[in-house]
Amino acid sequence: MNSQEMTQKYESPLRAEQAQATRERILAAVRTMLERNPYSLLGFDELAVVSGVNRRTIFRHFPTKEALLEAFWASINSSLGVRFWPEREQDLTDLPPDLFAALDAIEGVIRASHASATGREMRLQANAERQRAFRSSLTQVATGMDQKATRQLEAVVQLLFSATAWQTMKDYWGLTGREAGEAAAWAIRALLNTAKSQQGAVQKEKGK
Repeated sequence: MNSQEMTQKYESPLRAEQAQATRERILAAVRTMLERNPYSLLGFDELAVVSGVNRRTIFRHFPTKEALLEAFWASINSSLGVRFWPEREQDLTDLPPDLFAALDAIEGVIRASHASATGREMRLQANAERQRAFRSSLTQVATGMDQKATRQLEAVVQLLFSATAWQTMKDYWGLTGREAGEAAAWAIRALLNTAKSQQGAVQKEKGK
């Protein structure tokens, strides 16, 4: 192995660490900007000032604002230590207490995501993935339902599971995140039980 190959071999891990550190600085600056001003448009010039990373470098990591928002939302979700969306029916009632409690730790970001056009854009970017998660989790419950009823069930369960429900119960009822999550889980459980009961009654009637 020649000296050039050795240099490349030992520099690569360092460069990767430096790139990751820079990426994290940029995403941390996005959080700072949103917490300072929920209506921030997340301009790249301001982001460069807040992060201490020059604009050209920011664009190397995130070529578009959409890429920046996607990465930021993913980093926020992973930082919670609990999944933001369900993967199976049981998650619909198991996850909300821990999830809503975790949202208390990032309250500024969550409120910013609901208060501004930038936040709405960030949330809507993930909407297709969000819908797939809830549809998949509700597949068995919705079996036999007509299309309208299925869509309504998916929409209501997703609303109860959401940060919107967390914020509403905190602001209007003074609940903690965990208390709000427990209330959401109770409501979802009641809704699922009702849907299953109705489907069972329909199947019983058809069997007569």
